[in-house]
Parts: sequence; structure tokens; C-alpha cells
Amino acid sequence: MDVFNNDRYYAKMVFFKLFGNTIRIFDESQTTVLLFVKQKAFKFKEDITAFSDESQTKPLLRISARSIIDFGAAYDVTDPVSGGKIGALRRKGMISSFVMDVWEILDKNDTVIGKIQEDSWILALIRRFIASFIPQKFQFFLNDNSVGFAEQSWNPFLPQMKVDFSADSGKKLDRKLGLAAVILLQVIEGKQQ
Repeated sequence: MDVFNNDRYYAKMVFFKLFGNTIRIFDESQTTVLLFVKQKAFKFKEDITAFSDESQTKPLLRISARSIIDFGAAYDVTDPVSGGKIGALRRKGMISSFVMDVWEILDKNDTVIGKIQEDSWILALIRRFIASFIPQKFQFFLNDNSVGFAEQSWNPFLPQMKVDFSADSGKKLDRKLGLAAVILLQVIEGKQQ
């Protein structure tokens, strides 16, 4: 099974764990785990590996922060076997901290090829300052074309995201980069909830 050939995924994160978060990315039916991430707590610099299953023997993706400071941080996405760079994701610091979450999608040469942004700046402000329990929805764009979305479901104890890249019928967005973004959205943006 090619994990990175699907158009639809379902991500579940377990938090409230003293020693880090666990993320499982399932197929659309939520029956088969496609990626497993065990994030360690209390790390100064994010370094996340996604494995094929909970045995953590076969790494499929690696996400590494370039710096310790999270404000506007960039995260390189690499193939853990070859070490080859797939691309990068960069958080738009000022706007993401105060208005709405926005990320840039970069290719392997660090050229901006797209963005990921929260659905509405009005809803984003309401989430930040009034009602943090309102689920987030993120749109994925390559250039100005929508290629998918990731939408939270309302569950304060088990953050979940429905992920749909079916608008990207030509698979222009590398699913490895797309799923790395989903992991970061749960890990980084999830800290705000």
C-alpha cells in the first residue's frame, strides 16, 4: 500500500500525555493506520519522525525545525531513508500569532509554491479571543488554486482532522508535504487551543 497515494485521510492526536503527543493518520475509513508519530515532550527544537506503524521500525517522513524559536519557524520535510529534501513548511510568524494561521509551502529549493491558511480571519479572531473550542478549517493552495483542506472535528479530548486532497486530481501537491503539514497543524497550531 502506498501511503502517499491517497486523496483522503483522517488524523487523530492524543494529548494530555505528560511525555508527548501521539498522532495517527488513518485512511479515509479510519480503519488502517498509515502514519504513526510519537512526539517527545520538552524539546527545544522540533524533530518529528512519522513511521509506517506503531512499532516505529519503518520511518517514512522526517520534519525538522530549522531553529529553536517557533515564531515564523521553517520546517524541512525530508525522506528519512535517503535524506533527500522533499520541501519545507514555514509559519507566517506575525499574522499566525495574532490574526489567523498561515503557512507557506516551499519546494525543495525553498521557493514558495503555495500556502495553507485558516478558513476565515473573522472566525480565527473569534477562536483566539472568545471561543477557542470552534474547530479550525485550513485550505491548501498551490499558487492560487485550492488543492485541499484539513478540517478539525469538535472533540476537546481527541483532536481530529478530516483531510481531503481530492481537489488536487493531478497530485501536484506531494502528499508527503501535505501530510507533514497536517502533522504540524496538529502539533503547532494545536498548542493554541
